[in-house]
This record gives sequence, C-alpha cells and structure tokens, in this order.
Amino acid sequence: MDVEKIRKEFPILHQTVNGRDLVYLDNAATSQKPLVVIDALTDYYKGYNANIHRGIHTLAEKATKAFEQTRHTAKQYINAASEQEIIFTRGVTEGINLVATSYGRTFVKEGDEIIVSELEHHSNIVPWQFVCEEKNATLKVIPVNDNGELDLDTYRKLLSSKTKIVSVNHASNSLGTINPIKEIIRLAHEVGAVVFIDGAQAGAHLEIDVQDLDCDFYAVSAHKMYGPTGTGFLYGKKEQLEKMPPYHGGGEMIKEVTFKKTTYNDLPYKFEAGTPNIGDVVAFKYAMDFITGLGRETMAAYEHELLLYATERVSKLKGVKLIGTAAHKVSVLSFTVDGIHPFDIGQMLDARGIAVRTGHHCTQPLMDRYEIEGTVRASFAIYNTKKEVDQLVEGLERIINFMK
Repeated sequence: MDVEKIRKEFPILHQTVNGRDLVYLDNAATSQKPLVVIDALTDYYKGYNANIHRGIHTLAEKATKAFEQTRHTAKQYINAASEQEIIFTRGVTEGINLVATSYGRTFVKEGDEIIVSELEHHSNIVPWQFVCEEKNATLKVIPVNDNGELDLDTYRKLLSSKTKIVSVNHASNSLGTINPIKEIIRLAHEVGAVVFIDGAQAGAHLEIDVQDLDCDFYAVSAHKMYGPTGTGFLYGKKEQLEKMPPYHGGGEMIKEVTFKKTTYNDLPYKFEAGTPNIGDVVAFKYAMDFITGLGRETMAAYEHELLLYATERVSKLKGVKLIGTAAHKVSVLSFTVDGIHPFDIGQMLDARGIAVRTGHHCTQPLMDRYEIEGTVRASFAIYNTKKEVDQLVEGLERIINFMK
C-alpha cells in the first residue's frame, strides 16, 4: 500500500494548522475527499448542471445518466438485488428516520417492542423513541460488556413475538466495535422482526453484502466514505419498500395527482420527493469507485495495522484508559486520561495541528454506561500513517506531563 501516493490525492492534508503539518485523525466524524471526488463535483456544476429525470434536453439527460450511474454503483457496492432497492437520502440519519416514520408508524402497534443497543448513535435511538411514544410501544436495549461488545445472551432473551424492529449499527462510532450483525439479523428474523443496520462506520471499512446478511434495511453516509456531505443511500428489501407509504410528498414520487387522489411512483422514486442533491450524488460514485479500486480488504488490513500500533503506543501512556477493547474493531481508538478533561486534550492537540474528536460522540447512553462524560477519539483512514500516530503520542505525552 503506497500511502504517500494515496495522500497526494487528498489536497486538504497538505496544509499547516497552528504552524504545524495537519494530522487529521477525525475520520469517524467525516473523511477527507480525494481529487477524483472533488473534480466530479465541480465537473457537474461546470459542465452539465441540470435537474434530472423530467428534462428532455441534453444537459438534463447527461445529469440523469450520471445520477443513475451512482445508483448502479451503490447496488454493486453492497450487492443489492436490484437498483430499485437503493434510495438516495441525506445520509444514515435520514435513512433511519425514513424507515422509522414509514415502516415503524405503519406496522408497529400498541404493546409491540423495538430493540436497539447501548452502542447506538443518537440518530439510531431518537427516531425509534418517536415511534414508541406515538404507538405506546416499548424500546428495549441490548447491553454492552466492559470491552464494548454486545451481550448476545441478553439479546436472545429480549427477543419475542412482540419484537417488530431491531436496529443496530454495523460498527460503533464511539468504540469501533464491529457487531455480529449476521447473527443479530438471523435471531431477529426467527421471531418475525425486521432489521435495520446503521452502516455509517462500516461503509468505508468493511465488505457489505446485504443479500448474504439478509438484513431488511441498511444505510450509509457518503461523507464517511471519502464522498461529499449531505448524501448517502438507504437499501431496503423490495418487498419491504413496496408496502411502505411514502416518506415525503412532492414532485418525482408521484405518478398522477388530482385533488381527489394521488398515485405514487414506482421504486425507488416513491421515496425520492423533490429535486435531490444531484451534484453530490454524482460525485459519490467516484468515492465508491475510489474505495473499490484500492480494495476494501486491503484498506481494512492497513487501517487495522494502524489501529494496533496506535493502541499499543497510547495504552502505555501514563493515566490512559482505553474505552472499548472489543476483539473486532474498525479503526477507532477511544480513551480517557485520568484527571484531564477530553475537551482540554482536544484543544491542546489542535494547537499542535492534530485533529481528534472529543466528547460523547452522540452516544450519551453509552458514555453513561461507562460512567464517563466522554472520550478522546482518534479514528484512522487509508491516508493516515504511523508517523502521524507517533505525533499523536508525542502530543499526548507532552499534555499529560504538563497537566500533571
């Protein structure tokens, strides 16, 4: 893996922050964008900016073709059975809200149960709370152990004929834990529940085969996959999507409108009301092609090597406690330092040009489980290096010695 060659594809990395070379270790929040993605976005606005699907002129046809090429690439990326099963969204958050609103409010009844886990991002908790509050249903939670792994024995006990939806992440944004989602899905289906998988942290790091997983829904966000912000896609099994009512009303999602009745469009357009984020969807294809070109298995192996190196070095620092030591992780390292607030560490690292994330990472219930306010989180991507890990460790050493 020629990392230096890869780094040349990311113009943002080649700058100084506070007088030092940028060390960007906040990839779980958003990854940086290669030139091929940036160029695709600017090419759209420079060369063929037009609204899609309904136009018959040359620019509209070119824009429509590019937009739908991304749908085809997305289908291949996760091995969906049909392009009709790919719904473009603003990202995972909208994907969850779409399913919670359309499927949840239609099929969850009073007394039913929805299961999430302690590892979930707020976006995979709050929409299900909305459904439970409206329908007088119950939200149940799969606990995690001290290592940050889900307690599958308790999960089995939570499942029942009342379980209608199970929604968990593929990988934790706070701890990096990779969940055994294939087993989670299998067990849920045994009791007749449908399963939503939040793939925000998996999209750029793990092989995803939705047919093999047999999940009912799976969502990703482009901006965590070297793509633009404000777009992503929801996968849904065709038979599930067909029985769900539309999420938004407006143009594109209709076949015919009268004041008496509206008939809805076919999949996937039934869920894509209004003018979409065309330019960013077009550029998203190039992000997926970038990942596929490098090879997800190759990328994951390199990122895991970085994670092991960082884990070994950081764990040896005075007063450091690792939060989340699961056996299987994506490249996320979360930790606390005794007597020093994560926010202070983040600010002092930034003064050295090192970007990390601090706080509760939109997982307050998980932080409560560990009885902490938050963590320092360093998250790695394909363009990061062991030299950058060394700079992180050197910065942490200096901060710890100064604050102590």
